[in-house]
Amino acid sequence: MAKTAILIDGGFYRKRAKFLWGMKTPEKRAQELIAYCHAHLNYEKKYDDRLLYRIFYYDCPPAGKTVYHPLLKRGIDFRHSDTYAWTNAFFLELKKQRKLALRLGELSDANAHYSLSAEKLKQLCANKITINELQEKDFNISFQQKGVDMKIGIDIASLAYKKQVEQIILIAGDSDFVPAAKLARKEGIDFILDPMWANIKDNLFEHIDGLNSQWKKK
Repeated sequence: MAKTAILIDGGFYRKRAKFLWGMKTPEKRAQELIAYCHAHLNYEKKYDDRLLYRIFYYDCPPAGKTVYHPLLKRGIDFRHSDTYAWTNAFFLELKKQRKLALRLGELSDANAHYSLSAEKLKQLCANKITINELQEKDFNISFQQKGVDMKIGIDIASLAYKKQVEQIILIAGDSDFVPAAKLARKEGIDFILDPMWANIKDNLFEHIDGLNSQWKKK
């Protein structure tokens, strides 16, 4: 029986899942993620006998520092935010799931900052709005993840070299995985990409063995 590993870029999944299926509690989102992965496995079983090796979920802990907001003219403590509580609760739910490995990187918050959205900045420069018309929601917080892409790449290489699986399904949306995908395919791994219905660059097709997204937007 062929083994399949499912690797998930967590930041990408959470963003796409919210867009496709709306907000959910941490428990419901974790259950959804597991069901989504098993939908992939059931789909593959139509063509071959498949066994889940493990689900690998990659993400970063939520921001827990105070960041100055230029419009409010005060610091925002993210430890008291809904996102902080939700994300920690979500990770706890994932830890309870069978055959799921939680791989956490680091959130580089040393240069964390708020920036004005591109659309509002354009309107401001064109004198269509004034500074007094800006609202808190017009600003986006910027953090940088560290170690997530590296962990994904290392695990793909390890799974391929050790012949632990015959297939890898990667749920992600960018091209950072290409070097690891090339390596896996050279080792005979069937490499499937799931961008969750998001558009991908045409040149990515030459580096994968198939493109397959499961549930569509409800």
